Amino acid sequence: MNSLFDRPAWQLAIFGGIITGLAYQPWHLGFLAWIGLIPLLHVWLAHDANENARYGYVFGMTHNLIAFYWIGVNSGASFWVVLLSLIAAVFHLGIYWAAAGWVFGRVKAYGNGLVLFPFLIVSMEWVRSFGALGFPWGNMVLSQLDFLPMVQIMELTGTYGVTLWVILLNVILYILIQNFEPNKKLGYFLGILLLALWLSGNSRMKGFNDSLTNMGVAVLQPNIDPNSKWDYKKREKTITYMDSLHSLAINLNPDLILFPETALPAYLRLDRHVRDQIQSKVDSSGIPVLTGTVDRTKSLDGKKRYFNSSMFLTPNHKFILYNKLHLVPFAEYIPLSDQFPSLNMLNFGQGNFTHGSEYTVFEWKDIKFSNLICYESSIPEVVREFIQQGADMLTIQTNDGWLGKSAGPYQHYDVARIRAIENRVPVVRSANTGISGLILANGVSIKEQGLGEMAVFKVTVPLGSTGSFYSRNGDVFAMVCFVTFLLLGPIPCIRRRS
Repeated sequence: MNSLFDRPAWQLAIFGGIITGLAYQPWHLGFLAWIGLIPLLHVWLAHDANENARYGYVFGMTHNLIAFYWIGVNSGASFWVVLLSLIAAVFHLGIYWAAAGWVFGRVKAYGNGLVLFPFLIVSMEWVRSFGALGFPWGNMVLSQLDFLPMVQIMELTGTYGVTLWVILLNVILYILIQNFEPNKKLGYFLGILLLALWLSGNSRMKGFNDSLTNMGVAVLQPNIDPNSKWDYKKREKTITYMDSLHSLAINLNPDLILFPETALPAYLRLDRHVRDQIQSKVDSSGIPVLTGTVDRTKSLDGKKRYFNSSMFLTPNHKFILYNKLHLVPFAEYIPLSDQFPSLNMLNFGQGNFTHGSEYTVFEWKDIKFSNLICYESSIPEVVREFIQQGADMLTIQTNDGWLGKSAGPYQHYDVARIRAIENRVPVVRSANTGISGLILANGVSIKEQGLGEMAVFKVTVPLGSTGSFYSRNGDVFAMVCFVTFLLLGPIPCIRRRS
């Protein structure tokens, strides 16, 4: 390993980016994240702020290109649009690593760089989650779902507790590789802490499959090509096909039937004929349906507004609509278009949807649940609010068919597992082309349905006391890490210079 450190700094940055990016792939290589940042740490310890910014940018672009290459394979837009989307995302996400490198270079002389490094990376991830372009999807925890006992800490710390121990592990191994005698005791101490984390997490995982109250949910995974769903010539065939899957789901005798995102090529609120077809089966079976749909409203001045929505149809009752709160920037809307409507004139192949405004909680048989639509599952604040509003269970409707069999659908499913652990809530997921399944409140996945498969299946969801310290208090741990970093580095730096 020491011979590796003799390589030029830019090569080390690329190598570290490759190793870390591979850890995010669905190939069970998450352990690579334990060593992926060692080359970057070595480079940052040896160079000044400006050089660290350059090498951090190289690392960040390499890492994000490999981890999230699937942004560039979206079949829902033209080749050039998705390619530019990938390039823009990689360039944007690289900036955070460049900024972290610059800050590290400025303050490392005023504190122990080995101690500063983990708190800096946690702080960087936290800052990266802010705003319309926030990307908590990319947090280090996404590479660690194979090690479930080690990620149970999220009920206290959110994803940032996992980031901290992953980076600490990188630091420990770097200390051992470099044989830093003064820091060996620190390495041993941190190793004991990680062992304790594993043992406590393993103990905490028990009992989440046992409950006196359960809810049976039938899940539809239609496996319809999203590029042809809205083809008018195939519309009736698609509606008939979904009706047949609905019948199969009814035969499973569940308490609830879950359709995927935009399940039918219709504006269900406006298309009374298609909606009545579903409602009649709901009335005759006594089993409610939650289905994805799109909706359109018209304001007093005649302007149309479009929503990505979910419709909850119950026996002999009116339907309830939930409009997606957190839209995908540049895919479902243009950021700042609410403040500057002229931005809607830009056409990158995106849909010009409007954000929803209400955190809707559905209820059936005294069980409360809320629904997340696609990308919303990656936003911790949205999920936390649903839990605080009283949801006993979460459902997720998505359509990952745009991403084919890339890493995207696998990562998206693991994002749902993260939200389940953070909030100690069971999650039922219906995806048009997969991956669908039940996720227990400890992150264990049950009845996963593979990509590109048609499936209608039933899961029994154990219901209990949902919520956690993280649900109630949010990113307190990340704030503590940020303050710790300030106290260890920037504040001493400012004091000595004044």
